Amino acid sequence: MDLDTIRTFVAVADAGRFQEAAAGLAVTQQAVSKRVAALERDLGVRLFTRTPRGAELTIDGQAFLPHARELLRVEERAVASVRPGRRPLRVDVIASRGAASGLMRAFHRAHPAVDLDVVWLFDIGTAVAALRSGEIDASFRAVAAPGRPLPEDIESVRVLDEPLQLLTGPGHALAGARSVTVAQLAGHRIWMPGIVPGTEWAAYYDDLVAEFGLTIEATGPNFGSDALLDTVADTPALATFMGELTRLVWPADHGLRRIPVTDPTPVYPHSLLWHRDNPHPALTTLRAHLAATTPGHDAPGTWVPGWVRPD
Repeated sequence: MDLDTIRTFVAVADAGRFQEAAAGLAVTQQAVSKRVAALERDLGVRLFTRTPRGAELTIDGQAFLPHARELLRVEERAVASVRPGRRPLRVDVIASRGAASGLMRAFHRAHPAVDLDVVWLFDIGTAVAALRSGEIDASFRAVAAPGRPLPEDIESVRVLDEPLQLLTGPGHALAGARSVTVAQLAGHRIWMPGIVPGTEWAAYYDDLVAEFGLTIEATGPNFGSDALLDTVADTPALATFMGELTRLVWPADHGLRRIPVTDPTPVYPHSLLWHRDNPHPALTTLRAHLAATTPGHDAPGTWVPGWVRPD
């Protein structure tokens, strides 16, 4: 059943005249007559009786009218569900406890009227595909890893450089330090089982190792952050890297230490990605919020891989 014919039927019923309905719909009276006739053929009943006073609904027309109005309301709701600004802004933050999740929580506090959907997509390829299909509106990523340039229709802006910290247990040789230099980390075992080959963070840590001669081990199964914290707390020979803005909680008796890394400070570059043709008005609000509230990037005394985009 064609919705244009339904809309025309309702317009005639409301106006009481074919001519007035045609004017309201910006079509000819002949077009209105054809649409009503087509609808009557589809339904197998007469919907109007023509009288000197105009068009009057038949008994069947009166029965059909409330259902026709509901069909048009359903159409309106369906269109509104995908219309930019009428649906939630969908943003990928990779993980719930990372810096990007914190940035979105701050955005939500600053703009509580913006309806949000937050999702977690693991791989940058999956995130880019979701941006291009319209499944999500934005994604936080480190771009662009070597050999994996962004498609031309994907825009990005670097929003935050997150300093790395060394996380140790109480028995680690560096546990008492107020800060450590990158050079002091040479020879220490840094365990990071969450590094997955082919990800942007794997590319980041590969360059960190190559630049400063560090030892990063990704061996063993990744049982999640709780198991990582338990192991580091109990193993004096192991430490791990953690972003300064990563929010993790552990038992007090773990005695874990978060130690700033300096000279230089390795920072993880977070960028916001979006499709250049995305019209969602809240996306502009998010970008403006990040530009106004994040501290920027490339501060003196920091390090990022050479492949990281400068803007």
